[in-house]
Amino acid sequence: MAKSLVIVESPAKAKTIKRYLGTEYDVEASVGHIVDLSDKTHGKLGVDLDNGFKPDYEVIKGKGKVLDSLRKSAKGKDKVYLATDPDREGEAIAWHISQQLKLGDRAHRVLIREITKEGVLETFRRTEQVNQSKFEAQQARRILDRIVGYKVSPLLWKKIGGALSAGRVQSIALNFVVKREREIEVFNPVEYWKIEARLFTEEGDSFSAGLRSFRGSEDEISNEEQALEIVAAIENEWFVISSVERKKVNLKPPSPFITSTLQREAATKLGFSVKKTMNLAQRLYEGIEIGSEGPVGLITYMRTDSPRLSPRAVDEARDFIKEKYGEEFVPAKPNIQKVSKDAQDAHEAIRVTSILRGPEDMAKFLEKDQLRLYELIWKRFAASQMSAAVDEKTTADISAGEAVFRATGTVQVFAGWRAAAPPPEKKDGEEALLPPLSEGADLKCEEVVPSQHFTKPPPRYNEASLVKDLEKKGIGRPSTYASILSTIQDREYVNKEKKALFPTPLGFAVNDYLVKDFPDIMDEKFTASVEQRLDKIEQGSEKWDGLLHDFYLDEESGLKKRVETAENAVNDVEETDIMCEKCDKPMVVKNRRRGGGEFLSCSGYPECKNASDFERVDGKIVIKETAPPQDSGIACEKCGEPMVIRKRRRDGVEFLACSGYPKCKNASDFERDGDKIIVKQTEKPEDAGISCEKCDKPMVIRKRRRDGAEFLACSGYPKCRNASDFERLENGEIKPIERKKSDSAQKS
Repeated sequence: MAKSLVIVESPAKAKTIKRYLGTEYDVEASVGHIVDLSDKTHGKLGVDLDNGFKPDYEVIKGKGKVLDSLRKSAKGKDKVYLATDPDREGEAIAWHISQQLKLGDRAHRVLIREITKEGVLETFRRTEQVNQSKFEAQQARRILDRIVGYKVSPLLWKKIGGALSAGRVQSIALNFVVKREREIEVFNPVEYWKIEARLFTEEGDSFSAGLRSFRGSEDEISNEEQALEIVAAIENEWFVISSVERKKVNLKPPSPFITSTLQREAATKLGFSVKKTMNLAQRLYEGIEIGSEGPVGLITYMRTDSPRLSPRAVDEARDFIKEKYGEEFVPAKPNIQKVSKDAQDAHEAIRVTSILRGPEDMAKFLEKDQLRLYELIWKRFAASQMSAAVDEKTTADISAGEAVFRATGTVQVFAGWRAAAPPPEKKDGEEALLPPLSEGADLKCEEVVPSQHFTKPPPRYNEASLVKDLEKKGIGRPSTYASILSTIQDREYVNKEKKALFPTPLGFAVNDYLVKDFPDIMDEKFTASVEQRLDKIEQGSEKWDGLLHDFYLDEESGLKKRVETAENAVNDVEETDIMCEKCDKPMVVKNRRRGGGEFLSCSGYPECKNASDFERVDGKIVIKETAPPQDSGIACEKCGEPMVIRKRRRDGVEFLACSGYPKCKNASDFERDGDKIIVKQTEKPEDAGISCEKCDKPMVIRKRRRDGAEFLACSGYPKCRNASDFERLENGEIKPIERKKSDSAQKS
């Protein structure tokens, strides 16, 4: 009989660890958390707000059998090793298991950061106690989030409608997306012009140079008239190289990945969502079957904000780099990355557990996307320990009368770390190679070309850039980014279209309400300060209940006071000093019932039904000027009128509509290719091979717009509206099934 028990979170992790420990150890999985805050006490809050924020915990529904199994396995064992993940969530799971099993001195905490034989055995030689401070930091965060969710969300239900939720950190992320969208909405493009000379050397080599200054001024060229005047002034001038500067530029290797940089790089280079990246990384960490080796953890723990690397990993990498690439690719001293002041430096960076397992060796063991992520991590780890790359940058200034043009080009002198992680190929318009140039040489000008440009609005957030800004502002931690991004999309506060994040009307409404009535929750500095205080609790320099007291009970800005004020005002109609343009009565602020936010309504309703949208500018209510629909440059295929771009009210998604509406109701989805509008071709619905039971026309398979789910519909629509769900049998046959009733239908 085994003398010791090891408890981890997942069965996959248990399977990998067991093969390294031998028969002296039983290994069991808790399958995540086993307890959580109760939803049956203190008004379903599970926290005694009047008694030092004492939490009430209960076993999670469905986890009773898991807990019974763990108790049975722990009975009679000399030692119980709690090998849950080495972060706050893992510490909380370990703490609760210890409490539930009454382990006392039998409990030993092990922090496994890489699931390899050497990594596992090393951690079992260095056991420690469950970290009470780290647990209390997680407990404080969990209680904070429960208080915000349970106290603020019901106000959203009353004010806006629907089962909406407010979250302490997700709301800030939503606010970032909303603010960016509003910056884009009010952005006014500014015209400017560039002038480029296409030149030839005496040897016949061609290159281009851009105008840098004219008559000593580097001011932007603002219109066509000014641009053509400059072109005319230099058309007949001699082009002479006035100076050539060449300098070597050292490009430092990138740091190894931490959670946020891995998520951003995987989004940018692989097109993965943050959630997908973390799911794939979890599998690579917990263990993959590698032939005769069995399950092996291929990367280190994936939730970390420290770029630190273990000396063993660095030594192995340096030896590998010397052998594969050559001695000149190994720096004289190991590259040590700077650790940020907020990083939990006990963790290590995300790296492969052995650089000797190259991506090409792992290809036969990994699924396609697992391999792509593994290769990304392998390349970054290798590059981080290599010599700097060296480029030579050439800058040539060219005189043409009163104008000075400049051409720049870069050539790689030494690949350095780029030998392991080559950068993406340069796009058209980026720096290209220059031919040999010498000062004083004459050049032949083929043509001088002016080109019109317009300033662009700030880009919409994508998942990568949102994580970057959240991290930059100190909001969220490695373990939370994925859930933050998933939540704001699952709640339909934000839509993702071609990687860009768009706030929905519901997202605007939730954001605006929270900004108005709960400014602290929506203040990025306040949220960042809460994260810093949670870090201090983990370090043992602050008490967990002190943070909760300040957050909830502060006399001036505590959440309790904010909630009381908001509850009193939730049914109030906000008056304005704006008069109705139709009947001259005051306009008031109301809320749309099904989300979509606030709007101005005449106080004389229902006699006067005048209404309009508005925005709050520096606390003042300003009626929104309705922007004219944007011309798409496409003619309606049904009536020949121009198609224009409009937005759907329910989700803010753009679509093409005929400008002849309501006479012509033609509409379609579209996609953008740069500035070009392309009408989406509607796929021909799949024939289901069965007839409609109501009209005998063929049934076809269509997709619902809101979620993309397939359903059966009569091809005679709209005359016949018969529709149903279906299932595909193993032989490919379509079998109709009765549609499930909604919750509201079942209750009525």
